[in-house]
Amino acid sequence: MGTGTEPVEARCDSLDGRVYLDYNATTPLAPEVAQAVWDAMCQAWGNPSSSHPAGRKAKELIGSARESLARMLGGRPEDIVFTSGGTEANNMVIHTACRHFHDSQRGRGDSRGTPHIVTSSVEHDSIRLPLEQMGREGLAETTFVPVSPRSGQAEVDDVLAAIQPNTCLVSLMLANNETGVIMPVVELSQRIRALNQRRAAEGLPRILVHTDAAQMIGKGRVDVQELGVDYLTIVGHKFHGPRIGALYTRSPGTATPLHPMLFGGGQERSFRPGTENTPMIAGLGQAAELVNKNWEAYEAHMRDVRDYLEATLEASFGKQRIRFNSHFKGSKRLCNTCNFSILGPGLQGRRVLAHCKVLLASVGAACHSEKGDRPSPVLLSCGIPPEVAQNALRLSVGRGTTRADVDRAVQDLVQAVEQLEKGPGPIDP
Repeated sequence: MGTGTEPVEARCDSLDGRVYLDYNATTPLAPEVAQAVWDAMCQAWGNPSSSHPAGRKAKELIGSARESLARMLGGRPEDIVFTSGGTEANNMVIHTACRHFHDSQRGRGDSRGTPHIVTSSVEHDSIRLPLEQMGREGLAETTFVPVSPRSGQAEVDDVLAAIQPNTCLVSLMLANNETGVIMPVVELSQRIRALNQRRAAEGLPRILVHTDAAQMIGKGRVDVQELGVDYLTIVGHKFHGPRIGALYTRSPGTATPLHPMLFGGGQERSFRPGTENTPMIAGLGQAAELVNKNWEAYEAHMRDVRDYLEATLEASFGKQRIRFNSHFKGSKRLCNTCNFSILGPGLQGRRVLAHCKVLLASVGAACHSEKGDRPSPVLLSCGIPPEVAQNALRLSVGRGTTRADVDRAVQDLVQAVEQLEKGPGPIDP
């Protein structure tokens, strides 16, 4: 590669003939995003806090990216705070909610003690683990609401039933990364808004509402006005952007509290200090622009390919051998996600993938990849029997996945299953 601002020539998704169907785990940089990152590295290398032209150029690029993210979500630029990724954004919301609870209790003779948070049993680890840690330290109490085996969703009535006088936050992901089931965030926000009016009259703390939209952005409509949430987590690498993120907060610091976890030079209006990562922010802005312009086409394409994948699986293995783990009557799901099990002894998902020569996929969340053959807790929570859940595979298609890719992937699965049914092979894990 040369100097200056020459085009980024190398493809970011080269797979040497393999078929990648793990887009819920991560996505390659879109070529336009890679170019934006490279251009920013070469042209906008100044410190955004500097007043000279090099600094102003970087600051302008960051401002433009903020506007692109706001457009993507139907919010305002001032509602966007850039973070290192989704994990930081999620932790920031939890930190803020607990801090706000304590601030709201100051001066009250009837202090309600420990903050209480409600979330679902199928959240990402960056929600679940901080809450579990805070529970061990006595800093917060959490109710993990199980999902319904009927819908695969955390039902609104069940979430509301878990609310206590000291509840300060409800966090519910917008779509599940393993099943693809879309959660009822719109109805939940509406119900909590009405509940907050009654709680205010009773002197109870306000309940803040957060959704982690990591899996939904780029695969369907995401509008913060429609969702009605106070906070929304954005994860760049899930929609062909770089591995940074952002947090949407409805009027941060005024209508909605936002408290920093870090203290430093005052960047991001002191909500998230630290010299801004201009190239990655520029790339995130470009990824958001692609979503703004093309999300409906992306969604239609991925739904078509996903539906073809499911039909091809049934045609290749027979309807009696394929169990779809993300088909819940009445529940919508992500356009790209197919979670299924090939029924039969010895066909655990991990063993099947180990015998695949072409397919690159997962048995579930990438964050849980080290947990061996134990069935996915998410699938078990959805009422999937353990002997079915341990055979689960999660295939998630992308913007560039074709029907020909699906044909090759399913053929690979067929040969893998045939190998396993013949007996142990040399690469059997």
